[in-house]
Amino acid sequence: MLFQLETPVRALVTWFPDWPLVAARLADALPPDVPVAVIGKGVIAACSAEARAEGVVRGLRLREAQTRCPELVVCAVDPARDAREFEPVVSSLEERTPGVEVLRPGLCAIRAKGAARYYGGEEAAAGAVLESADRLGVEARVGIADSVFAAEQAARSTSELSAVLVLPPGSSRDFLAPFPVEVLGQPKLASLLKRLGVFTLGNFATLPAADVRARFGAAGITAHALASGQDPRKVVPRTPPRKLDQRADFEPGLDRVDQLAFQLRATADAFVAGVQTEGLVCTELRILITDEAGSRSERTWGHPRHFTASDVVDRVRWQLQSQPPAQASDKTADGGTHDAGMARGGLSSPVARVEFVPVRVDSIAHHGRALFGDGAEEQIHHGLSRIQSMLGHEAVVVPAISGGRLLAERRRLVPWGDALPTGAAALATRPWPGRIPDPQPATVFASLIPVLLLDANKEKVRTDHRGGLLAPPMWFCPGGDPARRRLVAQWAGPWPLRQRWWDADHRLEADRFQLVDGNGEAWLLLLDEQNWWAEARYD
Repeated sequence: MLFQLETPVRALVTWFPDWPLVAARLADALPPDVPVAVIGKGVIAACSAEARAEGVVRGLRLREAQTRCPELVVCAVDPARDAREFEPVVSSLEERTPGVEVLRPGLCAIRAKGAARYYGGEEAAAGAVLESADRLGVEARVGIADSVFAAEQAARSTSELSAVLVLPPGSSRDFLAPFPVEVLGQPKLASLLKRLGVFTLGNFATLPAADVRARFGAAGITAHALASGQDPRKVVPRTPPRKLDQRADFEPGLDRVDQLAFQLRATADAFVAGVQTEGLVCTELRILITDEAGSRSERTWGHPRHFTASDVVDRVRWQLQSQPPAQASDKTADGGTHDAGMARGGLSSPVARVEFVPVRVDSIAHHGRALFGDGAEEQIHHGLSRIQSMLGHEAVVVPAISGGRLLAERRRLVPWGDALPTGAAALATRPWPGRIPDPQPATVFASLIPVLLLDANKEKVRTDHRGGLLAPPMWFCPGGDPARRRLVAQWAGPWPLRQRWWDADHRLEADRFQLVDGNGEAWLLLLDEQNWWAEARYD
């Protein structure tokens, strides 16, 4: 064999079934009995037992899944959410069994030898891991074998009634023999092996290693080692990160913004100082606000530079103010009603806890002050932040480009310091057939402006059923007033725009034109059924 492990290092692998689904439940605080599915690329990637009972399975298209289970709660695939929700689980495991390596969210490994020696055996070590997971209310399965790969397959072979499977030393190859070659995680190799008549790991392991290398290369010989129970990977424990989160608890709860801001100042100072102690600054922050009834408000905030303590407190205030207003019937502790100064917003009772969690950090060296100050940029940031602090988060907005065929759809106004909403930046890079080519108009109207485009007989220019003009344009009337008509100097079009023909609420059937009027002004026009509109102007 080209991979020979002189002394197999026993591995303990912990698998958390359907982790993307579990992470979605934890993040959104979904009830345990609600049918939930995680969707990626339009198909079901994971689904709960309640959804499976209604006929929802992996690989099913979303529309078919919703037909089978109308009450299905759908969550999008989110690797960042999976990793974020897995972090407390890993931290809990590290308290019982140090030396954890995260293979991916929902799957981790440790060296079995040290844990077995501490707990008095491999079975006992596996039991400690299960207890740690049970404390967090998540389901876990454990497999122990001579390699990480074999231990993972052992963990996946367990059941709810028997959550631990320990393979005796030297038995990993025999255990893996009946598994299909698809478990190797190399679809192309698995497809080729099946065409060659090799359907199981046992069949693959019996092939000479030299022949496998000659035929399949380095990837093939690695897969051959896995099938033989000789995983060349070693368990590499992670270095537990220093906890940078900060939390403030209030007893009794606070129901006024000014009280909350005052009480949180020290916590915000501690949060910023803790991040800076690690030589970092926080550029993206998640704030979780929990009230006495258990309702939670969660939001992630960005910053154009980095967060200071004042910035953190401002974000808490803006987050509360952005919540839907509480019911007027809510009463304060003294029998009065809440007014506009109350902190509660859409929360059902006074605030009991606020948590600060850094989402993105950067080296503090990248944010140091220049020798002679940061000049105009710093002054602009200070001024805009001051306006936001006085008037609210959305008092200062900056333009950003998103995706769409209509120019108004491509323009987004984002509050100062915020990033584009998830997916908006990716939308801007898509091809968008039917969009206007560069150069783009300089002036895009917030809403379409009615205009008239007339032919030589001063009749509205129209198109036929094939999209062609019935008569060439001669007169252009800005504002739709025939008395202000101008001669059409040049024109081009029409270019059909057909969007979402199957959706009655969002269907768009229009034709675009470009023209230059007698005053030398260039316009982008839109013909929607029988009405003419100005979408933009080329300045």
